[in-house]
Amino acid sequence: MRLTLNYRTRIIASLSEVGEPAWSGLLALQADANPFLSYAFLHALHESGSASRKSGWRPHYLTLWQGDVLAAALPLYLKSHSYGEYVFDWAWADAYRRHGLEYYPKLLSAIPFTPVTGARLLARDESARAALAKALVALQQQADVSSTHVLYPPPEQAELLERAGFLLRNGVQFHWLNAGYRDFDQFLSTLEQKKRKNIRAERRKVRDAGITFRRVEGAQIGEADWRFFKRCYDHTYAAHYSTPYLNLDFFLRIGATMPQNILLVIAERDGRPIAASLVIHDRHALYGRYWGALEHHDCLHFETSYYQPLEFCIERGIAAFEGGAQGEHKMARGFLPQKTWSAHWLAHPAFGDAVERFLEQESGGIAAYIDELNERNPFRTGAQGAPE
Repeated sequence: MRLTLNYRTRIIASLSEVGEPAWSGLLALQADANPFLSYAFLHALHESGSASRKSGWRPHYLTLWQGDVLAAALPLYLKSHSYGEYVFDWAWADAYRRHGLEYYPKLLSAIPFTPVTGARLLARDESARAALAKALVALQQQADVSSTHVLYPPPEQAELLERAGFLLRNGVQFHWLNAGYRDFDQFLSTLEQKKRKNIRAERRKVRDAGITFRRVEGAQIGEADWRFFKRCYDHTYAAHYSTPYLNLDFFLRIGATMPQNILLVIAERDGRPIAASLVIHDRHALYGRYWGALEHHDCLHFETSYYQPLEFCIERGIAAFEGGAQGEHKMARGFLPQKTWSAHWLAHPAFGDAVERFLEQESGGIAAYIDELNERNPFRTGAQGAPE
C-alpha cells in the first residue's frame, strides 16, 4: 500500500529483507536508541527461534521506503499470546474471551522479553515518523486483529501515538543514576545509614561464604561460559515453575555479533562457578537482564545482579543502570522510581471505551504510587546527586 507519493510501505517478515547496513543507518539517527534495537540483537531473537512465528512472535515489521532508502521502521509482531511483554493485558484478553470475542492475534510493537524504554517509531526525520504513525493506524484498521500495543516508547513518541488515537498507560521501573561516584563506597555514603549498613552486611555475607566474582566482557566470553550461564538461567526458570524464553543459540549469536555490549558476571566458590548474571550496556546505560544460580546463598542474587554491575557502572562512568521490570526492593539499593509508557488501540469500540475508563483510574493510582515511593527515598537529605 502507499501512504503518499513519497513513501512506499512494506511489511517485513525478516530483518534480512532490510539488511544490517540499512537498519543500522536508520538506528544511528535515533535519539532514544539502545543495544536492544540493534540488528544484531533483534536478528538473533528471530533467527534463534526465541521470538519467531513458532514461538508466537511472528515478525511483522512495518517499514517505509523512499526508493531504496529505508525512511522509517517499527519493530512489530503478530502475537498469539501475551507472554514476554511485561505490560500486562491478560485481564483484557479474558474480558474478550468471556464475551465470546477473540483477543488474539494482536499487533505488538516491543523488543521481545525486554522491558526497556527506547525508540519504537524509528525514522529519518519527523515527517517520516508522522507518516509511520499514520501507516500503523492504516495497518491496524485493515488487519484482522483485536488491538495494537506499543510498549516502552519514550514520552514524545507516546504523545505522537496518543494524537493518532491510542490510549496511554503508565507503569513504574527502578533506575540507578550515577552522580559521578569515585567508587562504590562513595555511592554508599549518599544513602541513609540503615540502607548503607544493610548493603555492607549483604556483601559481607557473600564474601564470608567464600564466593568470589569475575567479570567477563565481550569477546572474552567463551562458549563454555555461555553454556554455564544458560544452565543458571534455565535453573532459575525451573525453580519458578516456568519455561525459559531464550535458547543457547540466541546467547551464542549475541556473543558473536555484539560483544561490545555484553558483560557476564560469574560467581565462583571453591574454584567452581555457581551463579551468573548477564547485563547489556552501551556508553550511556547498563541494563540488568538475566540471572541464575545453581546454589542458594544468602544475598548472592543482590551481589551478582546489582552490586557487581553497579561497581562496573562506576568504574566505566556509565550514567544509568536500568534494573528491569518491577521490584520495590531495588529502592533500598539506590534505585529510584521512573515512569514508563505504553500505547494501546482496541478495534472494538465498547472495549476501547472500557479500557479508556480503566486506564484513567489506573493512571491516578500510578501517580499516587510514585509519590509514595518518592517519600521513601533511600538517599540522605541533600545527598542524592552530590556525593561527598
